[in-house]
Amino acid sequence: MNIALWIVQVLLALAFGFAGFFKVSAPMTELIAKMVWPGAVGEPVVRFIGASELTGAIGLLLPSITRIKPQLSALAGAGLVVVMVLAAIFHSTRGEFQALPINLVLGGLAAFVAWGRFKKAPIAPR
Repeated sequence: MNIALWIVQVLLALAFGFAGFFKVSAPMTELIAKMVWPGAVGEPVVRFIGASELTGAIGLLLPSITRIKPQLSALAGAGLVVVMVLAAIFHSTRGEFQALPINLVLGGLAAFVAWGRFKKAPIAPR
């Protein structure tokens, strides 16, 4: 279980890290060209979502690796579940149903990490 959780943590950190960094650093014109929805919510919201994803990605790994407050990795997983639920609701209201499988898979994996690191295989602090 511990190995499966580490694999999922790394994969989610990569996925959310790249997505978050892109949303935080790319020009809005590029974001709108690649993903239509940023034009509908505005730059501050897109940057906030990107920062949330980037912070979640860091939170999935850094506390577990350093074993300093490793329960924060479980909380990061739970936070990313919230981000994916909100993303699914947003995309559903806009009729962008092709985005839902991505939201469901990433949200489900984040829920797995949250559950696993809270209950099944928590990492002991230093």
